[in-house]
Amino acid sequence: MPIEDFADFLLKNTNGQLMELGIGFQFKVALRLIELGREVTAVDWNPESIEKARELGIKAVRDDLFSPNFELYRGVKALYSVRPTPEIVKPILELSKKLGVSLYVLPLAGDSMPKSMRLVNFRGLAIYVYNPRRK
Repeated sequence: MPIEDFADFLLKNTNGQLMELGIGFQFKVALRLIELGREVTAVDWNPESIEKARELGIKAVRDDLFSPNFELYRGVKALYSVRPTPEIVKPILELSKKLGVSLYVLPLAGDSMPKSMRLVNFRGLAIYVYNPRRK
């Protein structure tokens, strides 16, 4: 169950432009999605992370997820995050709600996710899904 399987899940369950929130220095999922023909933008607060993502051919922008610049997210169809730090989970969920787009999170083993997110098993990966249009 390589981490790139998360990219296969996203390809199968989303359409259009994706944004990876809090990419840090974990580029495998974004690179795999780009390889599969998807439009991906990486978001992080760390300028070094953004620079490295761009060097690898990933479109990347700097933003503070605690106080997001909503203009950066115009046209996005879904959000995702790979092993987000616990403190950014709530802000990314709020961003999903405000944008009205689905959120997909592949957490670190043992990290708890908000109860509003639904657990999905895909090839042994525990993926949490939030769909703001689903009650």
